[in-house]
Amino acid sequence: MPRLSLVIPVYKVQGYLAECLDSVLGQDYTDFEVIAVDDCSPDGSGAILDEYAERDARIHVIHLTENVGLGRARNAGMEKVQGDYVLFLDSDDTLTKGALRAISERLEAADDPEILVFDYARSYWDGRVRPNQLADLLQPDGPEAFPLAERPQLLDLLQIVWNKAYRRDFVLREGFTFPPGYYEDAPWTFCSLISAERIAVLSKVCVMYRQRREGGNILKTVSRKHFDVFDQYERVFGFLDARPELEQWRAPLFRKMVDHFLTILDRPDRLPADARAEFFHRAAADYRARLPQGFTRPGGGRGHKYAMLEKDAYTAMASATAVVKLRNAVRTRTRSALNRSKRSAMGVFYQSQLRLPLDENLALFSAYWSRSVSCNPAAIDAELARLAPHMRRVWAIRPEAVEQVPKGVEYVRVGSKDYWAALARAKYLVNNVNFADSVVKREGQVHLQTHHGTPLKTMGLDQQKYPASTDMDFDKLLERCDRWDFSLSSNRFSTTVWERVYPCSYVSLESGYPRNDILVNATSADVRRARTALGLADGTRAFLYMPTHREYQPGFEPSLDLARLADELGPDVTLMVRGHYFYGSSPHVAELRRSGRIVDVSGHGRVEELYLAADALITDYSSAMFDYAVLDRPIIIYAPDWDIYSAVRGTYFNLLQESPGAVATTQAELIGLLGSDAYRGEEAAARRDAFRRRFCEFDDGRAAERVVRRVFLGETQPLPFVPFAERSHAPAPTQALATVERA
Repeated sequence: MPRLSLVIPVYKVQGYLAECLDSVLGQDYTDFEVIAVDDCSPDGSGAILDEYAERDARIHVIHLTENVGLGRARNAGMEKVQGDYVLFLDSDDTLTKGALRAISERLEAADDPEILVFDYARSYWDGRVRPNQLADLLQPDGPEAFPLAERPQLLDLLQIVWNKAYRRDFVLREGFTFPPGYYEDAPWTFCSLISAERIAVLSKVCVMYRQRREGGNILKTVSRKHFDVFDQYERVFGFLDARPELEQWRAPLFRKMVDHFLTILDRPDRLPADARAEFFHRAAADYRARLPQGFTRPGGGRGHKYAMLEKDAYTAMASATAVVKLRNAVRTRTRSALNRSKRSAMGVFYQSQLRLPLDENLALFSAYWSRSVSCNPAAIDAELARLAPHMRRVWAIRPEAVEQVPKGVEYVRVGSKDYWAALARAKYLVNNVNFADSVVKREGQVHLQTHHGTPLKTMGLDQQKYPASTDMDFDKLLERCDRWDFSLSSNRFSTTVWERVYPCSYVSLESGYPRNDILVNATSADVRRARTALGLADGTRAFLYMPTHREYQPGFEPSLDLARLADELGPDVTLMVRGHYFYGSSPHVAELRRSGRIVDVSGHGRVEELYLAADALITDYSSAMFDYAVLDRPIIIYAPDWDIYSAVRGTYFNLLQESPGAVATTQAELIGLLGSDAYRGEEAAARRDAFRRRFCEFDDGRAAERVVRRVFLGETQPLPFVPFAERSHAPAPTQALATVERA
């Protein structure tokens, strides 16, 4: 039997769950088990648990068939624990290094107490860590283990279950379980502490208590569910009533109850406005019913609130609260004045447009900082035209890019009056990056963030760990992301990244990437047309080379000698190069271009057509690999500087170990791969298959339709995905050309 059992209830935490589990499995102490309870989570959390359980036998997963809430999910986990001690860990929190070893050693030193209380710290999205303000209460002082009466100040700690280890036979003997409803920790923690004969403390910070920027804590949700607190203290005092020997704790627990009631009343993010008086009167009734004989109220303002509860003086309490609200209102007016000042800089015209009604049938699109009509927004635009032709679709385009706008596309120049009018009045704003800071999110507007790639390199808040790669203002970044209503995702991997690194209150749409629909639905004729447009002869093999940008290089330093590569591969191979313009400086390359063996496609408007035309993709760290994998064609990773790139920019997985195909780290290796056909052999195909199943799981050719139906048409029943094994994709060039010959 394991020494420690960790119960982890899981619900809607897919962005944080892997970090939580990794913090447990990465402990240097191994005598533990994990009971993870999927509380019928609607996101990918359950699947993540199953993946971890497959890799580590210490994880046992329970999938509940209905959502039962935190307390009852913990109860389900406790029914399965086998360890000497049970610990609870919330699934968005993490253990610190060495936490379990320190806990185990402290338990042994204290001769197996019923309860061990250990320290924690709050961790914030911006990297701040705030220690427990009452950490001094956990310093060793006196005997290794003691009853609560010797250190009653422990009741003043935050009363949560996940900063304690409980001896399992003690829990079973006392029959402790979690009740339903909010504040379920109160009965468990208070009743267990006052019942334990031997308690020990550990001053080491063992848990990092995540303070999620976007919330995630149901206790900070405005709801009548906060009335559950009365039932929880009914259970606490019912426990006391049944245990006369614990009578000494009535007054301290009464104080904790009243403080808890007042905390809920003081917080504006708890009770609906029309329920505050009702809550106060109920709290006053419980106060009078449970007031211990000889109880002395605390002094100061807190004691004044106690007195108002005792007298059920809601009007007096409300008046005091109104004074505080007035002060806050003054601050709010000051901030509003500043905001108005900022808006005035946007121009009087924009302000006037913001006062006009929204145009319910207007959608404004932008892609890559308004430089082109492309990517996911373009695919959504086309599908919107098919499914909702009454919608007016307008693109924001920078003045220098208007000549590249396809015929028939309506656009407005960025910075013009038409642009500001569209921004102010469009019901729908669609972008694959963020709109400018100056854009105001209006009530009723719908912002759809489509993103423009599956992340290999770190993104968003994760870039804080790699300061050499960015000078981003992360506060401003998140203010922009706060405008999102929907965030598009091409796979569960991306969803977990986006939800963690952009912690805002949007809805994740796991739809697949609309821009990849063509890679599924294109025909042989489409493939031939794409090749013809690029001037590719029927007998040539076309490799598409797409290197990515490196932030740590002031200018691009080519790591691949294209002229030599073309010479080595011979005249039947054409290299299509999409990237930076520096390739034109070589006379040899210029000659190769004239011969047709190198085609510069950096300015090509639709990268998806390049994918269709190419027999294989050569890339380093570009997200192109995730899209091209939809085609199930060979992908070659050329990564000569992986160690530097991954160290400076940071990556989410080791590309050399989890690549979508063959890997080369030198040009000689690359030439060898391409010359021997190893790049399209069985081993490369097996790698590609695993990669596709992980990163192309939603790309079944109907992504754009899913998005339009959900966002623009308001349909809540999603289109079912075509099973992965039954999906088709565009034919390879050899297949497309063969159809012509057969015809």
